Amino acid sequence: MSTLTATERRSPFDLHGKRAVVTGAGRGLGQAVALGLAEAGADLVLVGLPGSQESTERQAADLGREVEVHDLDVGDLDAVERIAAQVTGRHQVDILVNNAGIIDREDSVDVSAEAWSRVLDINLSGLFFLCQQLGRPMVERGHGKIVSIASLLAFQGGLRVVSYAASKHGVAGITKALANEWGPRGVQVNAIAPGYMATDNTTALREDADRAQSILDRIPAGRWGTAADVAGAAVFLSSPAADYVNGHVLVVDGGWMAR
Repeated sequence: MSTLTATERRSPFDLHGKRAVVTGAGRGLGQAVALGLAEAGADLVLVGLPGSQESTERQAADLGREVEVHDLDVGDLDAVERIAAQVTGRHQVDILVNNAGIIDREDSVDVSAEAWSRVLDINLSGLFFLCQQLGRPMVERGHGKIVSIASLLAFQGGLRVVSYAASKHGVAGITKALANEWGPRGVQVNAIAPGYMATDNTTALREDADRAQSILDRIPAGRWGTAADVAGAAVFLSSPAADYVNGHVLVVDGGWMAR
C-alpha cells in the first residue's frame, strides 16, 4: 500500500485552492478556458462585458467553484484599474488569463484611426495594464501565473487584419518582456497561440468555401480547432506542471506552423 499522503498524490495540474481571473469568458475560447480551470479546481473571477458571463458563471458554480463576476470593457483603462483594485482588494489572484479580444477585418488602406485604436486598446493596452495591476501582487509575494491568448498572427501577417496582427505580435512581446522581469520573482508569464479555431472570430473565414478549404488543407490534423483544444493548454500553463515554462508562446494549431 502506498504511503504517500493525499497532498503528495495530487496531480501537478491540480488547481484546487487557486483563484483565476479570466477575461472575455462569456463564450468561445474564454468560456472553455474558464471551465477548464474550474474543472481543475480553480475558483473564478470572470471579467467581461455586461450580461456576457452568466452561462459560464452558472456552469462553473455547478462544478462547485466559487465564482465572482465583474463587468468590464478591457479597452477602458480607467475601468481596468478600478476593477483590478476591487478584485485584488477581495482576493489573492493566483492566475490571470487574458482572453478578451476583438478582430477587425478590413483592407489596410481603409483602416481608420478609430478602428485601429479600438483593437489595440482591447487586445494590447488593456491586456498589459491588467497584467500590471494583477501581476504586481504576484511579484510581491513571489508566485503567480499569467497566460495570454495570442494567435498564429503573433508570427504571421494574415490578410486584412493588420491591427489584429499588430496587437498579437505585441502580446507575444509583452509575454517575453514580463517573463524576463518577473520570472526571477517567481511569476511565470506565457501565452497561447491558437491556430484556426471554429469560433465567432473565424465565422467569415469558414463561410468562404475556397478560403476555408485552403486553410483546412494546410492543417495536418485535418480539422479546425475547438475551444476545448485551447483549454488544456491553459490549464497546463496555469498549473505547477509549468513552473519551469516562462516567456513561451505555445502554439495550439493542429500542426499548421509545421507546414
